[in-house]
Amino acid sequence: MQSRREFLQLAAITAMLIGGKNWNAVAAKQEISENDLLQFDSKGQITLLHITDIHGQLKPVYFRPPSENFGIGKYEGIPPHLVGKFFLDYFDIQPSTPLAYAHTMLDYVPLAREYGKLGGLDRTASLIKKIRAERGEDKVLLLDGGDTWQGSYTSLKTQGEDMLKAMNLLKPDAMVGHWEFTLGQERLSELIDKIDFPFLGGNVFDTEWDEPVFESTSYFEKGGVQVAVIGQHFPYTPIANPSYLVDGWSFGIRPETIQKNINKAKKKGAEVVVLLSHNGFDVDQKLATILDNVDVILTGHTHDAIPRAIKIKNTLLLSSGSHGKYLGRIDLKIDHGKVVDFSSNLIPIFSDIIEPDPEMTRLIDKIRDPYEEECNRVIGQAETLLYRRGNFGGPWDSVICDAIIQERDTEISLSPGFRWGTTLLPGQKITIDDIYSQTSMNYPEVYRTEMKGETIKNLLEDVCDNIFNPDPFFQQGGDMVRVGGMTYTCEPKNIMGNRISDLKLSNGEKIESQKSYTIGGWGSINPEVEGPPIYKVLEDYVTGEKIIKPKDNTPVKVKGI
Repeated sequence: MQSRREFLQLAAITAMLIGGKNWNAVAAKQEISENDLLQFDSKGQITLLHITDIHGQLKPVYFRPPSENFGIGKYEGIPPHLVGKFFLDYFDIQPSTPLAYAHTMLDYVPLAREYGKLGGLDRTASLIKKIRAERGEDKVLLLDGGDTWQGSYTSLKTQGEDMLKAMNLLKPDAMVGHWEFTLGQERLSELIDKIDFPFLGGNVFDTEWDEPVFESTSYFEKGGVQVAVIGQHFPYTPIANPSYLVDGWSFGIRPETIQKNINKAKKKGAEVVVLLSHNGFDVDQKLATILDNVDVILTGHTHDAIPRAIKIKNTLLLSSGSHGKYLGRIDLKIDHGKVVDFSSNLIPIFSDIIEPDPEMTRLIDKIRDPYEEECNRVIGQAETLLYRRGNFGGPWDSVICDAIIQERDTEISLSPGFRWGTTLLPGQKITIDDIYSQTSMNYPEVYRTEMKGETIKNLLEDVCDNIFNPDPFFQQGGDMVRVGGMTYTCEPKNIMGNRISDLKLSNGEKIESQKSYTIGGWGSINPEVEGPPIYKVLEDYVTGEKIIKPKDNTPVKVKGI
């Protein structure tokens, strides 16, 4: 529950963004300003700024928040597992306001048309420069939570170089990674040599010598206070992504290693310890209960966005969303080596309101110039709202599944439960940029194979346990694998092996355990997969169909939660 001080802080932020009035969207858009977004109850000697999960998005985007975000066990019904009205009620946010639009799916389309896109690194750069100027460079730490170098047309074509150049200009003090590893070890090493800040991660070890692959910790003096930043790469990279891309490296949560690095930092004189993490929100909620002397965890991976930091024991935990939509901020007041007061906020980057930073705008234009014509090539139009984010999928996922079935001539299609991928409003043109924002990756082959019904069921059970295991330390992936050409029932609270039932083809025919079915899918973690790249399959499908909507957007019936 919120303390009175936390409630008043959030109420003040909300008042800034709705002016203390029950504004309608038009009035809010007319009157909200950049200064409103920057209003903050500054505290103490240190300001932590956090960005995470940008996924290659240099320019402003639409990104619809999920309709479902189920928590299991002790994590059910608490942040981040709240959506819609439950989210607004918990955080005391009025409907149809800027914060309601930024954080929920309620009335998304009309509010999106009114408030416009969010994000854009030139807007983020503008806010960061203003905060650094207001607080003083010597008090501010900017930290990048990873999943930065992948997720767009230009990031794929440049193999991360575009984002590297932009981030070097943004000047973070450290970063961690996940999808960065899917560039492969050789390319990753090349890019790390070019960045102007450390790539931290104490949880990755060489399997031959059992030695750390990367530096675990960086030390800073900010506001006269000694600060240690400990990095944590995504612990299940070799499981969620191809292991051959990180051959010879061992990952893991490794809480005992984190604690050793915390203890080492404290011995070196660190008064504040920050864990810069790509574990995911629930993993870090659990870590906050078992680690000692970690003051702040800045978490990423699960794309959750909460308006303020939550406190677990003596640790502040903040997740700063995805796709460049937000800038997280925590101010800390330190006295005798202890955090005695703090303020926190998640700043929505309303792109129509924030004056872009000219230097970053010029760089983005230069980066995109060789690709701009192809990126803007129109191949279709969205008939309905197309988005991805959600535990069981969204319309973009269904369109991808439809494309696989049609273009690869299969009965059933499977699409990974990736959280990245931007949103299109009804009536928007579909460009090549949009296609790659859904599919940009280094193992894009669309395979075609045969699977028995029991194999399909076991696959769904396995993925489901990765998502809905009540122990966050066993949650290894993204959202649920998306399906096309079939339906099923899922009961997340059941035990492993009993969550998936009632598998049927879309025509209502029961899927039989010993019968074989033609399956198409992409994003396989196996080596030497054959097939056309998913971005080509999706482009061909959209080009042929022209007006795009999912053929079946409700393949899963969820029970018991």
